[in-house]
Amino acid sequence: MYITDFAGRTAFVTGGASGIGLGIAKVLAQRGARVVIADLRSDHIDNALAQFAGGGRSNAVTALQLDVTSREAYAEAAARMQADFGGIDILVNNAGVGLEGPVLQATYADYDFGFGVNIGGVINGFVSFMPQMIAHGRGGHIVSTASLAAEVVMPAHLAIYAASKAAVCHYCEAVKDELGSHGLGVSILLPGPIKSNIHQAQQNRPEHLRIGSGFGESEAQLAQRQVGDSWMEPEEVGNMVADGILANRTYIVTHGIFKDWQRARAQAVLDATPDVADAAVRGI
Repeated sequence: MYITDFAGRTAFVTGGASGIGLGIAKVLAQRGARVVIADLRSDHIDNALAQFAGGGRSNAVTALQLDVTSREAYAEAAARMQADFGGIDILVNNAGVGLEGPVLQATYADYDFGFGVNIGGVINGFVSFMPQMIAHGRGGHIVSTASLAAEVVMPAHLAIYAASKAAVCHYCEAVKDELGSHGLGVSILLPGPIKSNIHQAQQNRPEHLRIGSGFGESEAQLAQRQVGDSWMEPEEVGNMVADGILANRTYIVTHGIFKDWQRARAQAVLDATPDVADAAVRGI
């Protein structure tokens, strides 16, 4: 009962009002899905809905404001999807923050913000929507956005970001077989440089996690980052994700720029691994 086409399916896309999320939402709508855009920022939601207005699928796209770190808000969103659509078929856990700053200046506020959104938001999506996706018996798919930064050794100023995205990878890898037995496919999106607003972390940080942060200056500088003209278009990523859903592809990787670094990291772990199992383990 995996997803084989998008007609008549309902997709819920977090961080769906800009960047990668909006690119995915556009492609899924173009391919026949009903799309619910969930996003923290009302200004992004307004801009996103305006891009669908008047189009052939404009009536199939709706939006709601959602803070993915709020379990209560997520539960309310899931209940609304159950009431409105009989549950969703596709969950895209895309919301994330591109947190970076000097690791020696990082405080609990910075760790709570980075991990709260990047992995906490993903877990909230799974916990809120898995029950209804299994119960309705239509099958479905869950895509979670990690990052190529999760697959290589990153510099220290990206430690929180890379670690939170690595947690997304390991969680999704671990649950794929179990969810597959219930008709749910699982994919991990590992993007490289994409035209998005992920650098606007400072604007999305709640006030209580601004207090005591050691990343204020770094985030202000990050907000000035210019998106590269050569970076991938979000809708190109959207097509890769849509194809990955249909193929139940575990890894959806947008770029090969880190491939040598990925290989080096994997090889370093293998080189440090004994060829002979530990005697205590063999005795189990």
